[in-house]
Amino acid sequence: MKHPTDALSVRCYGASHGSHAHEHFQILLGLDGVLDLEVDGRGRRIAAGDGVVIVPGDRHDFEAASAARCLVLDSHDARWQHAPHNPKPRALAPLASYLAAACDSALPRARLLGPALLLEAWVPPAMPQRARRAIDWTALTDWATTHSREPLQVDDLAARVHLSAAHFTARCREEQGQSPMAWLRDLRLTAARRFRSQGLPVAEVARRTGYRSPSALTAALRRPAGR
Repeated sequence: MKHPTDALSVRCYGASHGSHAHEHFQILLGLDGVLDLEVDGRGRRIAAGDGVVIVPGDRHDFEAASAARCLVLDSHDARWQHAPHNPKPRALAPLASYLAAACDSALPRARLLGPALLLEAWVPPAMPQRARRAIDWTALTDWATTHSREPLQVDDLAARVHLSAAHFTARCREEQGQSPMAWLRDLRLTAARRFRSQGLPVAEVARRTGYRSPSALTAALRRPAGR
C-alpha cells in the first residue's frame, strides 16, 4: 500500500472559510503577519516564528485581519504525534524561511526533503539514557564478609560500588528484594552459622561477624528467618 506523500507549501490566509478537519497532521509556521487560529475551541495567534501542530480530526478555523503568510506542512507521518503542539520554535525560523523560498522557487529537492528536515528540527531528539552501573553482588558479598567485623553502614556498601546511598538502597531492594542492612544482616548470619557448624565458640563467632556480644549473636540465630 502506497503511503500519501507529505506536502509542503506556503499559504496566505485572510477571511475565514469556516471550520474544518483533516485526516492528516497539519503543521504551520508563521512567516509574515498574524494568523488567528481556533482549534477545537481553543484560540491562539500565530505570528512570524510561531508554530502549531494540528492533529488529525481536530476541527479548526483560520482568520487574519490582514494577509498572514505561513509555511504549511500536510503530513501523514505518525511521528508528529510526539511533537509539542504549541512550541516556541524560534530556532526554526531560518529553516522555515529557506523552505518557504524553496516552495516559491519550486526547488524539487528542498521540497522533497523539507518535511523530514522540519520534523527533525521540531521534535527534540530523545536524550540517550545512561547505562546503569552494574553491581557485582558476588564481589560485594566477598568484601562485606571479609569486613564483617567492622560496623558497616549503607554508605560503606554504596561507596564500594560507586553509588550514592539512596541509589544503592533502591538497587538493593530491586535486585536483592531487601534493604541494604537486611542484606548485610543475612550475610553475617550465614557466616555465623557456618562458623558455629565448624565448632567455633559463640564469643569468637560474634567477634568475627561483627555482633556486639555473644548474647546478641545468640538472639539473632534464634530469631525466625525474615525478622
